[in-house]
Amino acid sequence: MAEFTMELNDEQKEVRDWLHGFAADVIRPAAAEWDEREETPWPVIQEAAKVGIYSLDFYAQQYFDSTGLGIPMAMEELFWGDAGIALSIVGTGLAAVGVLANGTEEQIGTWIPQMYGDASDVKVAAFCSSEPDAGSDVASLRTRAVYDEARDEWVINGTKTWATNGGIANVHVVVASVDPELGSKGHASFIVPPNTPGLAQGQKFKKHGIRASHTAEVILDGVRVPGSCLLGGKEKLDERLARAREKAKKGGAGVPPAGGRGSLKNAAMATFEASRPAVGAMAVGTARAAYEVALDYARTREQFGRPIIDNQGVAFQLADMRTRIDAARLLVWRASWMAVNGRPFTAAEGSMSKLFASETAKEVTAQAVQILGGNGYTREYPVERMHRDAAIYTIFEGTSEIQRLVISRTISGMPIR
Repeated sequence: MAEFTMELNDEQKEVRDWLHGFAADVIRPAAAEWDEREETPWPVIQEAAKVGIYSLDFYAQQYFDSTGLGIPMAMEELFWGDAGIALSIVGTGLAAVGVLANGTEEQIGTWIPQMYGDASDVKVAAFCSSEPDAGSDVASLRTRAVYDEARDEWVINGTKTWATNGGIANVHVVVASVDPELGSKGHASFIVPPNTPGLAQGQKFKKHGIRASHTAEVILDGVRVPGSCLLGGKEKLDERLARAREKAKKGGAGVPPAGGRGSLKNAAMATFEASRPAVGAMAVGTARAAYEVALDYARTREQFGRPIIDNQGVAFQLADMRTRIDAARLLVWRASWMAVNGRPFTAAEGSMSKLFASETAKEVTAQAVQILGGNGYTREYPVERMHRDAAIYTIFEGTSEIQRLVISRTISGMPIR
């Protein structure tokens, strides 16, 4: 078990500086264009693939970093560059985490490489959990998967929404109910291979922020996938369902408090638990970017014959911004270290990190716009875009309200349903 540290080692610093350079030289110059176009920035993703950032090997190295700091460090630097483009680069990772958290070694080896493709033929993947009537309430999702024993196939029907890369992905990971009576305990995850009949893109959403990231509905109409596409395998699923049914008969119900990677609850929750600190790191990156723009502006912008940072009203805002950013980063790093070292989240530390960091991003970017005044409200300066982008962090992968619910139920010992 690695000791918790607030200092990156030399190798991590080298990776951080490399990512920062890519974010500064490749992502930032392209940010405004792709935000306006509201399209997937395929050329930037391809550049990331060429240098090795958009690849299974890179994310595996960061994911299995024994300190737990590899992923949050990478997310912070890329999202410092631009949230929309960075999400296009890392969005495939959510689907990959879904396979890593629930799949067998054979499934991991088969499907994750197909999610990324290679530098000459870049692919993306999508994780499909939310539905029109089941966003925060994942237990009520209606997408059904029914096993056709005669053909050893699963038949999936339903509509997914808010899917990053939905419809344009090479591989889709879909969460579906196999036993609706068991609620979230009756869920399973499935791989939908490329060009599977019955899967289609629905509405593509025109968003307030993160516009360079493709978000759309995914419609599944009689989609048939081989039995081998059930993540974890049918034997494991049958055992889990049998235990859940037995508990239900005895009147036991609630899901225990969240823990590390070894105590994940169901297909969707397994993915969210692994990814929430990473989302917190994304928020830290956006907040830090806005703070740096505001700090530089306050040092150089003069009013009444002196830089505006000489005014306490501005200086104190910057002090609060920096304090919140550093505090958010520490919560993210703690949760990431706990997860990789199997420490239980006895106080929902993963949700804490996502909650505080996402709220910090909203507040800091708003303060940055205010410090820049009229300039901050225009698209001539990037804080306007950063402020729009920051709004998503308190919404996706569990709203701030859901994070507070998880935290409060965990610290009180109440079940998380």
